[in-house]
Amino acid sequence: MACAERCRCCAASRRRSSILYSILRSEERAASPAGQGPRRGQASRGCPCGSRRRVALRSPQVVCKAASAVLVKTLRFVQNVPCFQELPLEEQLLLVRSCWAPLLVLGLAQDRVHLETVESAEPSMLQRILTTRRLGDQPTPRPPASAPAPGRPQHGLGGGPHLPSAGEIQAIKGFLAKCWSLDISTKEYAYLKGTVLFNPDLPGLQCTQYIEGLQREAQQALNEHVRLIHRGDQARFAKLNVVLSLLRSINANVIAELFFRPIIGAVNMDDMLLEMLCAKL
Repeated sequence: MACAERCRCCAASRRRSSILYSILRSEERAASPAGQGPRRGQASRGCPCGSRRRVALRSPQVVCKAASAVLVKTLRFVQNVPCFQELPLEEQLLLVRSCWAPLLVLGLAQDRVHLETVESAEPSMLQRILTTRRLGDQPTPRPPASAPAPGRPQHGLGGGPHLPSAGEIQAIKGFLAKCWSLDISTKEYAYLKGTVLFNPDLPGLQCTQYIEGLQREAQQALNEHVRLIHRGDQARFAKLNVVLSLLRSINANVIAELFFRPIIGAVNMDDMLLEMLCAKL
């Protein structure tokens, strides 16, 4: 839902910036006494709903390529875990479909992939109304043979209705900054990934107790490593678990749209993961 439909502040902001409002304001200023402008302190303030504004990657080719490389390394890491390979294929697929996004973000943090974004310009409300009416007056053209199937919109590198919001991107950036501030080691990343990978709470799992034991082992190994290497930091283990909790605020659909939709188009992400998981990476 557009920001203008959610709050009055955004609706007022869009009215001030629309073409129609600009015309009315120019006529009003012409009728008012000269030199009578807005008072100091009455400058327009930033909309508190700015976190809902759509953003895009500043360098999508570079970042999407880096994210793809991280995804390959992530699935290679998963494939090289012996306990994971002992699970039935159906269980493996359930786990990977559930955790590929948080594992990827951990990989982005480990590889120090920085995200620079730019705000995507959105058309004004008047432009949308005029465009909708103009399209409504024209007959719907038949899509060419190469066009995507209905209901499967294509997402390019430019602006579009499925771009993530600034708030969603900020959640990813905040997570990366938290990891970098802790200077997480390679072993700590591995134990964190193991904790994320072996999630016994997924519906449909059959080997729940076995997977729960693997997650517990990953947590114990992380705790022992922290106590051995960071003896002076009694709170480090808790800080690392805070990192895991931050992963819950990151949406897998946002990760797919941001890093992979420009590359794979309408290809289903689950299908791509299945193909990569069954391949020898």
